[in-house]
Amino acid sequence: MFPKYDVIVVGAGHAGCEAAHAAAKMGSSVLLCTMNMNTIAQMSCNPAMGGVAKGQIVREIDALGGMSGIISDKSMIQFRMLNRSKGPAMWSPRSQNDRMRFAEEWRLALEETPQVDFWQEMVTGLIIKEKRVVGVKTGIGIEIAAETVVLTNGTFLNGIIHIGEKQFGGGRTGESASKGITEELVRAGFEAGRMKTGTPPRVDGRSLNYSKMEVQYGDQNPEKFSFSDETHPLKEQKSCWITYTNKEVHETLETGFDRSPMFNGRIQGLGPRYCPSIEDKINRFAERERHQIFVEPEGWNTVEIYVNGFSTSLPEDVQYKAIRKIAGFENAKMFRPGYAIEYDYFPPTQLKLTLETQLVENLYFAGQINGTTGYEEAASQGLIAGINASLKVQEKDPFLLKRSDAYIGVLIDDLINKGTEEPYRMFTSRAEFRLLLRQDNADIRLTELGYKIGLADSTRLEKVLHKKEQTARLINDLKQKKLNPEIINQGLENIQTATIKEKITAEKLLKRPQITIEVLKTLDTELNQYLEKFEKDQLEQAEIQIKYDSYIEKEQQMVDKLSNMEDYIIPQRFDYLAIPALSAEGKQKLHKIQPETLGQASRISGVSPADLSILTVYLGR
Repeated sequence: MFPKYDVIVVGAGHAGCEAAHAAAKMGSSVLLCTMNMNTIAQMSCNPAMGGVAKGQIVREIDALGGMSGIISDKSMIQFRMLNRSKGPAMWSPRSQNDRMRFAEEWRLALEETPQVDFWQEMVTGLIIKEKRVVGVKTGIGIEIAAETVVLTNGTFLNGIIHIGEKQFGGGRTGESASKGITEELVRAGFEAGRMKTGTPPRVDGRSLNYSKMEVQYGDQNPEKFSFSDETHPLKEQKSCWITYTNKEVHETLETGFDRSPMFNGRIQGLGPRYCPSIEDKINRFAERERHQIFVEPEGWNTVEIYVNGFSTSLPEDVQYKAIRKIAGFENAKMFRPGYAIEYDYFPPTQLKLTLETQLVENLYFAGQINGTTGYEEAASQGLIAGINASLKVQEKDPFLLKRSDAYIGVLIDDLINKGTEEPYRMFTSRAEFRLLLRQDNADIRLTELGYKIGLADSTRLEKVLHKKEQTARLINDLKQKKLNPEIINQGLENIQTATIKEKITAEKLLKRPQITIEVLKTLDTELNQYLEKFEKDQLEQAEIQIKYDSYIEKEQQMVDKLSNMEDYIIPQRFDYLAIPALSAEGKQKLHKIQPETLGQASRISGVSPADLSILTVYLGR
């Protein structure tokens, strides 16, 4: 009935979709298995993509040739560039999206990818022979052969949904949990754990009083995620709103704490530290009298509203009473209550940097199965797993991203070397080279790499090469172009920055905090005419590189120093237990994780500088 596939992807969420698309685009035959074809790429939580550090990840996925950026652009209803008041390392694109359109666009994109086949059914087990995966088993007893398998099960593995004292099996509300895979992997020697996440109630937007809330508009000149010409910035946007909880809301919620699965011990898994439930916020921050609530539309043509900041697993009657005490929500009608979901995950220290498991060859894990939270984190892992599964089938070298290459590299390196006991979320603070890993230069960093593996196409490559060439030309010309004090001093006075006594280069002037490319245009007519020849992204790139030149150079020097350790390969199956001078913890962690390079070994939690010195000397011998 089925041919043997190069890659079988189990699960069609954000990770599964990226994995299937990447592997197929690189020439592999792919079967995407999902329990429900109608929920492919469903936004289970908030209808938004990007945000702090997450926006950088979406741009990196796009630069490599993935689809999350394009899908986000096509389904966008609002765009905002966060942290514009800070330096460019912190700028983070974020979009509100039409939930239904997002899922539809992903499904259409996959259906338009010839190498992707679909099968709607629960995968209940794996076929493993001699520590190598060779296929999957389904609920109705079908066995499908494959060279590689990518598991992207999200919150479905033995998922349990909690609403107050009620609990029932489910991977999402209205969908059944996935059974069988965890038990099989544990029998194969894998360590498993439990995590939890939650979601807020959804309400009827027609029942809200927006005059009592603060409106939150999109950017005046909205941008987009994708570097390609396939999508365009929004011409029209939908607004969001902000309101706040209050003392009365908190007191009402507290009446249900005795029935909360969070507090009475029914939920064992740890939840996301940086996205706590409303009851957790009240409990942990008792001194605060209010908490921010973001009121987010779920699409262009629906009245459904996502109540961001009100995630809860309290009884539905308590949720309903409390939400109606929020300003603007006095007459709110609830579509469905919030809930918590508990699910199985596998500590990611059991993986290689390719996201292939150490215990079973040709088996890859991506997304929440690895202990992460967030669409963007999941999608990036799916992309890397799909790429490496395809390369493994083709018997080519694996595709690895270092911490200095991308936020995706930071994410995977953190997971494998440090592990995680709570849902992992990406932040800019996790990246030590964040000035190099900006959202604006993701294409410059990664598109050539994506092209080399057959994922990014030649049009993408030509576009990024042109951008690099034009940016370099512009920077060089700004270094040569001298500005006359008689022409520009009046303009400098107008913006309250020091005037000049002699000619100065445009590049030197641009280093001043008050001066931007747009300001330069107003100072000199001739310079303005020259700058108008360049595209917006080229001008932005030149400005950032000039303003932060010395900082970028210092960061690059740090990368170069560390690269020697990254390039020092440790032999496979190296026997760390045979080195008596290593600390007991160092031996244990190195033996478990089996780092591939000295650089990776240096970042493993529990491996001390002394352990590293001993290992370096031992390898040198």
